Amino acid sequence: MKFRTLILLLIFTPFISCISTRSTIKNIDDSIPGPALNETFNSFIITKKAPNKKYAYNEDYPVNVGFTSLEDGNNNQIRFLNALAGPNGEKITFVKKDPCCPFPTKRSDMGAGLIDTFEITWEGQKQPVLLYINKFEKGELMLPVGFTARK
Repeated sequence: MKFRTLILLLIFTPFISCISTRSTIKNIDDSIPGPALNETFNSFIITKKAPNKKYAYNEDYPVNVGFTSLEDGNNNQIRFLNALAGPNGEKITFVKKDPCCPFPTKRSDMGAGLIDTFEITWEGQKQPVLLYINKFEKGELMLPVGFTARK
């Protein structure tokens, strides 16, 4: 009997331990209104600079773009990235990388979400930058340290 219990525990533990029961994301704010859109660039209008150097660079401080339906979450990620420029106004390019960091959320049918990562580059840059963007939750949109607003 103990052997059977041990085997069942070993089989199912990976499935029940993949997602924490509480979120570690520090900058979720459901009271924030959605940002204005710049239809010319298909981007959000972002003017505030992030005061926290971890904003967008750390999985606990992702950019939270979940302002509209979950189905529109990918579009909101692109709208955020389209609003950015390099430190001197350089045009950026971005590539979506592997998602990470499972967390509980009520905005997903599965009860969990993943944070997407994007590799950002611009001309003259020494090495790419990795930004964390959460399409499930809402939060204040700001320019990450090292970026400017696209003009």
